[in-house]
Amino acid sequence: MKINNKLFLPGTDKQISVFLKTVEIKNKSVLILGSGCEEIAEIFHQNDAGEVYLINDNEDSLFQARLALSAIKEINVRMMDYENTDFKAERFDIIYSQGSTGTKKRNKIIKEMKKILKPGGYFCVGEIVGLSQIPPQFVKDIWEKNDLASLFNESFKEFYLSKGFELIVEEDLSDTLKDFYSISKRLLEESSKEFSGKGSGSLRKLLKTYSHEANAYLKLGGDKYIGYEMLVLRSNLKTQISNG
Repeated sequence: MKINNKLFLPGTDKQISVFLKTVEIKNKSVLILGSGCEEIAEIFHQNDAGEVYLINDNEDSLFQARLALSAIKEINVRMMDYENTDFKAERFDIIYSQGSTGTKKRNKIIKEMKKILKPGGYFCVGEIVGLSQIPPQFVKDIWEKNDLASLFNESFKEFYLSKGFELIVEEDLSDTLKDFYSISKRLLEESSKEFSGKGSGSLRKLLKTYSHEANAYLKLGGDKYIGYEMLVLRSNLKTQISNG
């Protein structure tokens, strides 16, 4: 979803912009993970990607995605667990995640992504990260409530390199969070009026998920403890599945 010409995701439109400047996507097979990524799927389609799949791990997000993308038959929308997809090994040239891997299931998700990514394929991943090794309790509470297992920013890159990926690009997109959380707060306040139609429950649920994070970030100094980073990685041709 786009609000004020910005993608309504952590990392906003900057993550996909960095990726498109880095990797040639024409005719490439693409898998996108996560709720709220319908606009990302459209961007890949508009930039001449080959087949495009968007997977969600819950029915509300699946419904919202199918509704938003119903006019674009070339984009395949499915419901799957990220850590256990239905795809065969070495299926995709590109896997893209904007905020969907930073959970307690991270290790299992990354193992599955490595399995279904082609040798030499690209993995673009962005996650909420911690800016302090000892965050205050209110930040810990937010992450616990949202099932996040945020890595310390200085160990984020190292985690993915330890899984056998090659680093292509690293970007600190923490400056996007102020926009993202400001939009979250405003939309939650307006949601009863603006999103009263079919499918609105999924958006309200998403907004409520972000509401506590937004208040902490904007009012409690969360910007000192919460950041966002992205990586563009390439799968290692020799160790495609070994490191999990």
